Amino acid sequence: METPAAIGLGNGVGPRVPASIRNGGLWVRRFAGTTPGAIGAIVVVSTVLCLIAGLACANQLNGKLNRRDAVLERTEPVAYAAQSLYVALSAADALAAAAFLSGGIESPEVRTGYQQALADAAAALAEATTGASDDLTRRIVAQISAELPAYTGLVESARANNRQGFPVGSAYLREASSLMQRSLLPNAERLSSQRLTAVRADQRDIGALPLTSVMLLLLVLVACGAGSFVLLRLTNRRLNVGLGVAGGAAAIALVWTVGATLIAATSVETGRSSVTSQFEALAQARILAQQARTDETLQLVTRGDISAGEHDFVTHTAALRDCLTNATGSDSAALQRFSRWIFGHRRQLEAYEAANYPAAVRQAIGAGADSSATRFADLDREVRDQLAVTRAELREGVDSAGDALAWSPAGTLVLLLVAGGAVVVGLWPRLQEFL
Repeated sequence: METPAAIGLGNGVGPRVPASIRNGGLWVRRFAGTTPGAIGAIVVVSTVLCLIAGLACANQLNGKLNRRDAVLERTEPVAYAAQSLYVALSAADALAAAAFLSGGIESPEVRTGYQQALADAAAALAEATTGASDDLTRRIVAQISAELPAYTGLVESARANNRQGFPVGSAYLREASSLMQRSLLPNAERLSSQRLTAVRADQRDIGALPLTSVMLLLLVLVACGAGSFVLLRLTNRRLNVGLGVAGGAAAIALVWTVGATLIAATSVETGRSSVTSQFEALAQARILAQQARTDETLQLVTRGDISAGEHDFVTHTAALRDCLTNATGSDSAALQRFSRWIFGHRRQLEAYEAANYPAAVRQAIGAGADSSATRFADLDREVRDQLAVTRAELREGVDSAGDALAWSPAGTLVLLLVAGGAVVVGLWPRLQEFL
């Protein structure tokens, strides 16, 4: 029977390391303890760190530029299209109610407005579909696309019956509005909220400090400093030019990385007073305004108790006032138009409570300068214009962040390659002294 020693198990605890490997490892340890071995270790460690840091910086900073492109090309356009979709759908619902309230054949202005709202919704839906990059967005868009034809079909049925004086027309309109309020608008609002959150997340990623790159650059600086100290102890030379150049290049890369990121973060700042917050508040304001306008028109369709619809109107307009105050200030043109609209709505409510239904309808959908429809149109136009200005500022900020980061991936990579080359060039003469 073979003994443990015969099969290479030594004392039975573990396999015996061959003599050639033991001798090789011993030689490496002895060589590392010599001056040329220490210099070689400095060269290898410093150069590898420079290469890893350069690749990490280039990758992370290039990722920020990709985020900038994603915001400008997909995320923000889809967010804007989502709120435009909600506004168009809600406007179509309000105008469908206005057309029904007109009785018989609606005015050309109301009909044209309804058709334009549907066209705007289709355009916004197409843009959202084109920019959809995740499953949730695609599911929401697909559901809206499937339900919108059903809504328009119900509205046309209501219109046809209303023109003939059939009472069933109101039932068709209520069914259409129920589909809009229960599914189409909640999905559009959900899509808008999700896409606005995605815009903010992308902006935070653009302005976030690339910690991996920063840590690796600091390690390069530490390696250069430690290498210089070791060389001083071994060769009594105070400074090695190669390590000095490498440390300087790494320091420049560190300052460039941190500085460019901080400038980018300033351009895409997402605090409560930022352009992003104003954009979100104005987008939400347009949605709330449309919700309130729908409440205002639909409450007249039933010709019954309007307390529930009035409660919804008050809730939506209170939230709308807060959004406008946050986005535009306490004495803005938008708030002035909001106040005039609310005054017009009170006149509508007074007429309805006085049992003067025709006067309430005229105040709700009439074309006069003092009607609720006209005053609401003024408010919506003001909010839409301010949203367009804020949107341009948001996109300009994101673009400026990209300009701040534009050359940083290539620049930091080149600097770290120079640093790695400087280590080799600077320490090679020291190695030759011992060869």
